Amino acid sequence: MERSYFVYLLANANNRVLYTGITNNLKRRLFEHKHGLVEGFTKKYRVHKLVYFEGTNDVNTAIAREKEIKGWIRAKKNALVEKENPSWSDLSKGWEVDSSLPEK
Repeated sequence: MERSYFVYLLANANNRVLYTGITNNLKRRLFEHKHGLVEGFTKKYRVHKLVYFEGTNDVNTAIAREKEIKGWIRAKKNALVEKENPSWSDLSKGWEVDSSLPEK
């Protein structure tokens, strides 16, 4: 069975704080972030707006991509988001926890 892995960027309400993460279940992970179930950075700074994500079937590729993005300066991260999501909208708006992931 082939698995999916996602690298994602979250922002706070005013887009001043960014968080880069990785997961094998994007909807579940977003639910955890949005409902404060994850202790740490995202809960403390209320970073739960999904502004970018990309998927792969290879966990090593996902891990490498997460590390790559985390190493970027803020301007490069902003450019990545703005290429796909210029309005910095919450891409997870309306997602249901038990429904299938929308295609990107």
